[in-house]
Amino acid sequence: MITAAAPFLMFQGDCEEALTFYAEVIPGAAVAGLHKGPDGKVAMARLTLAGLEIMANDSPPVHDFTFTPSTSTFLTVETEAEVDALAQALGEGGKTMMPAGDYGFSKRFAWVQDRFGVSWQINLPS
Repeated sequence: MITAAAPFLMFQGDCEEALTFYAEVIPGAAVAGLHKGPDGKVAMARLTLAGLEIMANDSPPVHDFTFTPSTSTFLTVETEAEVDALAQALGEGGKTMMPAGDYGFSKRFAWVQDRFGVSWQINLPS
């Protein structure tokens, strides 16, 4: 029987920086646990966000892959200002996939990839 399920983000040495950044710019987000290995890299960490627990670490081996925008965290907010603020903060130093706007499926939506390569969709429902 499965007792828990959570998305898992695997970083290449900047896990602590990324999770700290998310906790600073996303209202209500918090680093719930961060444990380092003997090498000083993050062996396991948890970020809580609107009731979701996201697991993360710094991969011990270096891989020839990184994050893909095919998988993203979808944030639902209450105001247009929140869409704009989160898109600006999370997208700084990264890439804008879809700038904040009305695309017909919601009141306001933005899609960004942050400077760590993690993709975020930010939505204000109609």
